[in-house]
Amino acid sequence: MKPIIRAFFKTLRLVLGPVMLLKERLTQTKGVQREPAAQTMVNLECQNLALYQFSTCPFCIKVRQEMRRLSLPIEKRDAQHNTANRDELMQGSSATKVPCLKITEANGEIRWLQDSNTIVVYLRERFGTAVA
Repeated sequence: MKPIIRAFFKTLRLVLGPVMLLKERLTQTKGVQREPAAQTMVNLECQNLALYQFSTCPFCIKVRQEMRRLSLPIEKRDAQHNTANRDELMQGSSATKVPCLKITEANGEIRWLQDSNTIVVYLRERFGTAVA
């Protein structure tokens, strides 16, 4: 029975994954426009952030849409197909749960934020957009 259930969900992911990615692409919003100097500062701050994600995870899509809306060039790391990224995620956050935002503070301390809602709130607060 277990192999049948696994096959069902694998098939479901194979069918729905491309549909979810297409929806994400079709519903892209235009990012916020900042003064060039302000955007440069945001770009520098984003160098200390990395999003561990799966491409078709709906919660990851939610975070990516918010990153796009806020014009944040945060590095995206595939934790589904890239073993090194998955291992780093597991070692740092003690789980392979995505989305997960790796935050490297100025003093070198590393924090891991899990849960899409927590990540979205963090990004909105840090980059100056009020929470809707």
